[in-house]
Amino acid sequence: MKTLLFIHQSAELYGSDKTLLWLIQNLDRKRFKAVVLLPFEGPLREALEMAHAEVHIAPVLKVYRKMFTPANLFRFFKDIQSGLQMVKALHRKHHFSLIYSNTLAVLLGVFAAQKLRIPHLWHVHEIIESPGIFKKAYGKLLALRSTSWVVYNSEATGHFWTKTAPVGPKSQVIPNGLPLPKPVSESQRDRVRETAFKATATDLVFALVGRISRWKGQLLALEAFAGIAQQYPHTRLVFIGSAPPNQEHFEENLHAEINRLGIQHQVVHLPFQEDIQSYWASIDVALVPSTEPEPFGLVAVEAMLAGKPVIGAHHGGLTEIVDHEATGFLVKPGDVTSLREAMTFFITHREAAARMGENGKARARTHFSVQSYTRAFETLFERF
Repeated sequence: MKTLLFIHQSAELYGSDKTLLWLIQNLDRKRFKAVVLLPFEGPLREALEMAHAEVHIAPVLKVYRKMFTPANLFRFFKDIQSGLQMVKALHRKHHFSLIYSNTLAVLLGVFAAQKLRIPHLWHVHEIIESPGIFKKAYGKLLALRSTSWVVYNSEATGHFWTKTAPVGPKSQVIPNGLPLPKPVSESQRDRVRETAFKATATDLVFALVGRISRWKGQLLALEAFAGIAQQYPHTRLVFIGSAPPNQEHFEENLHAEINRLGIQHQVVHLPFQEDIQSYWASIDVALVPSTEPEPFGLVAVEAMLAGKPVIGAHHGGLTEIVDHEATGFLVKPGDVTSLREAMTFFITHREAAARMGENGKARARTHFSVQSYTRAFETLFERF
């Protein structure tokens, strides 16, 4: 049996958190044992332990934009020592075959692999166009000898980093894979629409699920919806998600804009929901209008598995997920008019929404299954 050390930058249940959880849940436990390092407590820990992973809390050397102050840099260098000591102690116990770093945001794996001479795999979920210094620095890290293999979550992510870090044959693309959603009863769906969305059975509900952030497109979606809300009063726009820690101003700005536009009665904001499946089942159309390229676009696949059409921005990984005019629409990134036109189409062609939703479900099951995702990683893990 091979024992693998997984290092991750969060303990929540957003995109990259879920991809790690789904991988470990589906690993062949007769062949692989998972040990996981997380930076803090959170719902991901409990879920991982239910999947029989051994979980520890330790500094994972997470990179963030405000770390370059004297106090934060001092803490970072202290964390290097304590993080390495944790990995060294765990390695004595488990004799790791491989260190797997989930996202570029964690640096402990590449340092530990170099010091302890353990093979290192970096699972890249990011496209980092700015700041330029981060892009260049990560390009050099990916090209280090201590990085034995690089996995990109989409062709778009791979193309981006190949131009920056020509790592050669030690890389491959493994698209994210998702488990099939649990069934949601009609009564549960109706209850979510009525109590959470404040929507009737005949209202059309658009939803943007994900972090409230600078580039996920919440303000763009709000502006597009504001242009049609009065004309189509039987519509709702729902935001589901919370801002990252210490970035609550994004939520405050969103709420202020909703109030300024005077459409509070048609717009709902809900915090992060652990039971997201009942919410996916209760919407009509998913919005993924990211203003910067999505490296993959996990929420688009989640929506498609729930049988919902997707309106996504025509760049990044979304172009590999959404089949334009078959499972939804790809619209010009950052363009309010094209987003509004696509939303209006679904308001006036509801039968098309149902048809595209069924097409999307079939596409997601075929191309983005958790089984094929896990098998690809298991084949890769056997190399080390």
